[in-house]
Amino acid sequence: MLRTELDHAMHAREGSAPVRWRVSDGLVPYEDAVAEMERQVALIADGKADELVWLVEHPPLYTAGTSADSKDLIEPDRFPVFATGRGGEYTYHGPGQRVAYVMLDLKRRRQDVRAYVAALEEVVIRTLDSMNVKGERREDRVGVWVRRPEKPVLPDGTMSEDKIAALGIRLRRWVSFHGLSINVDPDLSHFTGIVPCGISAYGVTSLVDLGLPVMMADVDMRLREAFEDVFGPTVMEA
Repeated sequence: MLRTELDHAMHAREGSAPVRWRVSDGLVPYEDAVAEMERQVALIADGKADELVWLVEHPPLYTAGTSADSKDLIEPDRFPVFATGRGGEYTYHGPGQRVAYVMLDLKRRRQDVRAYVAALEEVVIRTLDSMNVKGERREDRVGVWVRRPEKPVLPDGTMSEDKIAALGIRLRRWVSFHGLSINVDPDLSHFTGIVPCGISAYGVTSLVDLGLPVMMADVDMRLREAFEDVFGPTVMEA
């Protein structure tokens, strides 16, 4: 998708309310986050609440998407493991990682799942670009990747790449939930308990690992600006 297309493809129809923007302090238990997403999605689908983006951090945990393979859970007793209804495989969430739960009514936007996923990737890419990090899509790998020329080349002779952001979504009545995560400064050793997203040939990185000692609040500001570029206006919840 061309960037010029994305500028308009996912904006809500004229007259729609701004997307609520919520930021939670502290570590939000995963079960509580899922329950709140379920509640909000029902309200949005029924026209009783405006769309919502909710930024959280979680305690260390693993989640299993609908395509998860049990062999990719290397250390099942290391952290709690939650089966979740989002697409994808195993992922890690923990302190230092910004999770954005994105609850949008695609009936008000564009009823196209692929375009929606591409738009979420574009939000991450623009967020990273504002910090001079070049994030890239890969046709055969969901998420956002950065090239690591300083690392050894891969067995097939290609340049090493690390994943910096993961995506996993679900739709109910055309309202999205789950969303994306960006590694700001998580403990990268925690990813070794799984095969992240079922991909073992590539590593995982973070903004701090790339030499950017940024604060979560700064990432949040840039993430919000990128989201508004792609999806339209937001309003901070009180």
